Amino acid sequence: MTLPADATILAFDFGTRRIGVAVGNTMLRIARPLLTLELKSNSADAIDAIAPLVEEWSPALLVVGLPVHADGTAHDMTAKARRFAQRLEIAFARPVRLVDERYTTAAAASELDAREAGRAGRFVRDQLAAQLILQAYFDSPDDSNPAP
Repeated sequence: MTLPADATILAFDFGTRRIGVAVGNTMLRIARPLLTLELKSNSADAIDAIAPLVEEWSPALLVVGLPVHADGTAHDMTAKARRFAQRLEIAFARPVRLVDERYTTAAAASELDAREAGRAGRFVRDQLAAQLILQAYFDSPDDSNPAP
């Protein structure tokens, strides 16, 4: 898939309670954390919460972290993240890429210092995880899909 030279991309660290969001563009190829959405009940809530971001940023591509076990095998959240990606593609009529997110939450947590523990820390952690997911997309050769 070829994107414009200066296209915006939004990335998501999907969770059933929170979704971390990051943003970047194809010119700089640097991801930055944006925000964390707190979900109230279901996946429709997630699409409704994301809609204003898509309106504001007009992304050419959406990237979703694909959670898998350390050995690459799927688990319950793998299927949920795939369904979330499909719902994004349908709701916003934009291409969606899945990116292997192994260890991104742990890596994000390690970047946080002790002062950011607790609830606020979880919100920051989710944003950082989304940033790592998007940076992995940017760093993959030819923007290939590194997801298993």
